Amino acid sequence: MIDPQLLRDSPDVIKASLRSRGAEESLVDAALQADAARREAISEFEKLRAEQNAIGKDVAKASGAEKDALLATVKELSTQVKEASARVTEAEEAASSALGALPNLVLEGVPAGGEENFVTLREVGTIPTFAGEARDHQELGEALDILDMERGVKVSGSRFYFLKGAGALLEMALMQLGMKVALENGFVPLIPPTLVKPEIMQGTGFLGEHGAEVYHLGEDDLYLTGTSEVALAGYHSDEIIDLSNGPLRYVGLSTCYRREAGSYGKDTRGIIRVHQFQKLEMFSYVDPADAEAEHDRLVSWQEQMLQSLGLAYRVIDVAAGDLGTSAARKYDVEAWIPSQSAYRELTSTSNCTTFQSRRLNIRHRPEKDASTEPVATLNGTLATTRWLVALLETHQQHDGSVLVPEVLQPFMGGLSVISAS
Repeated sequence: MIDPQLLRDSPDVIKASLRSRGAEESLVDAALQADAARREAISEFEKLRAEQNAIGKDVAKASGAEKDALLATVKELSTQVKEASARVTEAEEAASSALGALPNLVLEGVPAGGEENFVTLREVGTIPTFAGEARDHQELGEALDILDMERGVKVSGSRFYFLKGAGALLEMALMQLGMKVALENGFVPLIPPTLVKPEIMQGTGFLGEHGAEVYHLGEDDLYLTGTSEVALAGYHSDEIIDLSNGPLRYVGLSTCYRREAGSYGKDTRGIIRVHQFQKLEMFSYVDPADAEAEHDRLVSWQEQMLQSLGLAYRVIDVAAGDLGTSAARKYDVEAWIPSQSAYRELTSTSNCTTFQSRRLNIRHRPEKDASTEPVATLNGTLATTRWLVALLETHQQHDGSVLVPEVLQPFMGGLSVISAS
């Protein structure tokens, strides 16, 4: 949720942000009208209640016919107060809905436009070359008997799979390496719930434009999370947290679920786009003044991971129209995928400023005895199943085997090469 005071004082700033996203500016006008109606309803209610209280005092002093007349007035006012209270509730719900429809305010410098309007910040590493045509990760994985798409489909349907043997070990090794990096940088590990309440899913902004991507258990009214960001954001909901010693950093390891409702026909081969996967997610609660610096730190740890794995990649500044509801700025780290001769997203990191904390009521005290203020929240992926795509394809050998990056070997019992048995 954006700052309501900013909406009242600087609606043009929010309209400019919406233009850069390619969103409707009329959302601002609707939110302003709803906010004005809410304040008018509250004012009317308070006026009637004050009048009711004043007459109530007069009743105690009156007698006879005067008292009877005052009691009749009190009764009438009581009905009016109840009706006014109902109008306040209705107006507050409408204002909350209108304000909640506004995405986060885009930070200065974020490129305007849609998905194709990103800006490349840097390219790192050497793009691998091969004597012949590079095999894709599914061909490699099936030949090595470490990836079984056919049985995944048989058991669960399209976009499901089994990781087997060294494939399963490779994914677990990746998560362990990511956890090692996280622990070295002060993150507290959490194994979070993967089912969350509607108010937590709504609070993080995942029931907006991407609501169709979320699995919902209707009978229990719980949502399966597509990232542990959701549970980690809800961890401190309705709390005042202490940031006097710097950011609170958590890293969550969880199974994630996505319907991929809007991607019919895209990436149908292999495990680039699937319904279930593992993910290690960084999450930071910080003073808003430190949010941009923390964003850079999260990206640096992601880059550390990719460099240690020997992957060529680029970092892009995602365009405003591709940010999603909650992010004010997002950097994607895309690895080179040899079989596609293209960079594909492996990880992203988002600065959500105070958008999620306002929705989830997470606050801190900038100074002792000061009033509480919303915190900033940031998130970024440190490892996920999709990384196996880049690992297998980048480190493939002419005989179909795959070299295991040195940093992963200690987590795989010293295995240095995955080869067909």
